[in-house]
Amino acid sequence: MSQACTQAQFEDPAYAYWCEQIGEVPRTHRKQWEFCYILQVLARYGMLAPGLRGLGFGVGSEPLAALFAARGVSVLGTDLEPDRAMDEGWVDTAQHAAGKEALNQRGLCPPDVFDRLVDFRFMDMNAIDPMLDGQFDFCWSACAFEHLGSIAAGLTFVERSVDTLKPGGLAVHTTEFNCSSNRDTLDNASTVLFRKRDFVELGQRLKARGCEVLFNFELGDLPLDKHVDLPPYALDNHLKLRIEQWTTTSFGIVVRKAGSAGYPR
Repeated sequence: MSQACTQAQFEDPAYAYWCEQIGEVPRTHRKQWEFCYILQVLARYGMLAPGLRGLGFGVGSEPLAALFAARGVSVLGTDLEPDRAMDEGWVDTAQHAAGKEALNQRGLCPPDVFDRLVDFRFMDMNAIDPMLDGQFDFCWSACAFEHLGSIAAGLTFVERSVDTLKPGGLAVHTTEFNCSSNRDTLDNASTVLFRKRDFVELGQRLKARGCEVLFNFELGDLPLDKHVDLPPYALDNHLKLRIEQWTTTSFGIVVRKAGSAGYPR
């Protein structure tokens, strides 16, 4: 289900398994959790199977596309056009894909398989190409749609991303969740913090379209769930952090598009 990053999930055997699959040592860091969350959701719903198609938004140099291809999934990775990415600072922080090669830097997929199954193109997440609608079994983004300029733009993106799916397809996205306020938040900035009320609104909009979405807003009650990391942020024990005056954590959203294409439930 759609949920926040909590300490208990790091202790699940599935977490160590997915870290191994992407070539990382498990650590208590929310950004690593985002990759593992996306992988676990897609695996749970039978999306990592040969012959399926996945669409990635704002992929940067993340390892997911290569791992999907290694499992026989055809992937289209997308990222912002280079000049705009440079202006917005994504190139300088090594969080932008200049081309297809960036998606297999860890060597998770044999080169011949990667070349055959993975494509890449530049695309603005605020302007998804309508030619992609209805073409994919699943789509995903990791820590991307909070950078689209506003809360409204982020929610619109999630709703719009569902259009790219086949009936019954799955959208999985991770983003920022404001843990400390359901009223005041950071909006209209390079990074925005979504509140519970924003996700509830999103859920209502999606359900009105016949989509399935279920939210769990529990924040955990173990020691690391109560620890708030402050700048400069640590490499471990980083589940919750302070951004300006707010406490935030990572949140995963799972949406099943209306209809059925024979996917496992």
